[in-house]
Amino acid sequence: MRMDKESKSLTRMRCTCCHRALEILRVRSPTAPLSLALSLSLSLPFSWRPLPSPASSVMEKLAVAAIVTVAFFFTLSFSGVESGSNFTGDSSIGGLCPDLIQRFDYPCSEHKVQTKDGYVLGLHRVSSVAGMLREQRGPPVLLLHGLFMAGDAWFLGSMNQSLGYILADHGFDVWVGSVRGTRWSHGHVSLSEKDKEFWDWSWEELALYDLAAMLRYVNLVSNTEVFIVGHSQGTIISLAAFTEPDIVKMVAGAALLCPITYLEHVSAPLVLRLVSMHLDQVVLALGIHQLNFKSDILAEILDSVCDGHVDCKDLLTSITGPNCCLNMSQVDFFLEYEPHPSSSKNLNHLFQMIRKGTFARYDYGRSKNIRRYGQFKPPTFDLSRIPKSLPMWMGYGANDDLADLMDFQHTLRELESLPELLYLENYGHVDFLMGVTANRDVYDDMIEFFRSLLGKSSS
Repeated sequence: MRMDKESKSLTRMRCTCCHRALEILRVRSPTAPLSLALSLSLSLPFSWRPLPSPASSVMEKLAVAAIVTVAFFFTLSFSGVESGSNFTGDSSIGGLCPDLIQRFDYPCSEHKVQTKDGYVLGLHRVSSVAGMLREQRGPPVLLLHGLFMAGDAWFLGSMNQSLGYILADHGFDVWVGSVRGTRWSHGHVSLSEKDKEFWDWSWEELALYDLAAMLRYVNLVSNTEVFIVGHSQGTIISLAAFTEPDIVKMVAGAALLCPITYLEHVSAPLVLRLVSMHLDQVVLALGIHQLNFKSDILAEILDSVCDGHVDCKDLLTSITGPNCCLNMSQVDFFLEYEPHPSSSKNLNHLFQMIRKGTFARYDYGRSKNIRRYGQFKPPTFDLSRIPKSLPMWMGYGANDDLADLMDFQHTLRELESLPELLYLENYGHVDFLMGVTANRDVYDDMIEFFRSLLGKSSS
């Protein structure tokens, strides 16, 4: 179908503005400081309305705002500053086992799993160091990370503070999952990461394809049902997957940290501002399909943001809520591994959840929803379909601005059975993953939950 003159003009304008935005961001001089670009991005109106200025000027503002604000936004998730990192997933240039887990001599093996839609995922199996095994060997446990993280998130602290090491020392057969697009799972049977189709997915596919493939592999190797531990996005994909009988039948129990299904009451001010600005839609409209904050240009921006311009600890608070128990002296080490890439579509899906207050499949718009789903609105994930017989444990905190208490209560009302609950009034979103006292405050209780299920199954 031919493009009309107006469409062609808009396309040319969009491309020109994208290039112009990148040129502006490349300027690192006193005459064009980064702070001005940041000020521009944060001074735009909350909703995109036509401005009384030429179209090219508007498009340029949107392009600059989109690119800079995205970079600004994701410094909050311990955004990285390594320039030029290339997420190839090639084990010949290093891997999660040799790069991180084996630094403390923990046995670690790397495995590959293929999803039904062709993505190649990395799974890593971790055992206890000889002589440190505290208990008789337990069942397999699959760890599922949060947004813009990967399997390394469970091993970024000391042996006594990182849940991956702790579970191994308690005898569990630890399997570390990393979803598509991350450094340890960056592959596809036919697509390249440069193809926009490679990034055509959201957390829906992570639940229905990635988690399903991981569970089938671990179930096949261990010949037993699998325990799941998820944090943040890892809980979203877990709870969505548990509504599918073919997936949940492979699960022996689940421990969910900062569980999320609904995001209607997110209170983090910067998140709400970006949602109101429709940043996710602007990014997609600009043709940005991959969100990779270790690319050269965005890495420089992130480096500048945290180098004398902004306190990144305060930025983290503005997106997750206050965290009580982080060791901020280890941030540089965290930045060696985080963030990992994700897709713009995934961000868009999460922002849809905030705007609509639903736990549903991706919303393509009314006409495409009809073609894809046979209805105007995307189908919801029905939490009442999660079997009553599935044991669940959930840890949540009062200072979590992402997994809000009202949304969490909404989740509990829809479940057919009440999970075991651990409530920590002083904990925030990141404390459950990286808190220096989480081993005592959180993980001991979680391991006791798993052990209780082993006792029931043996009896």
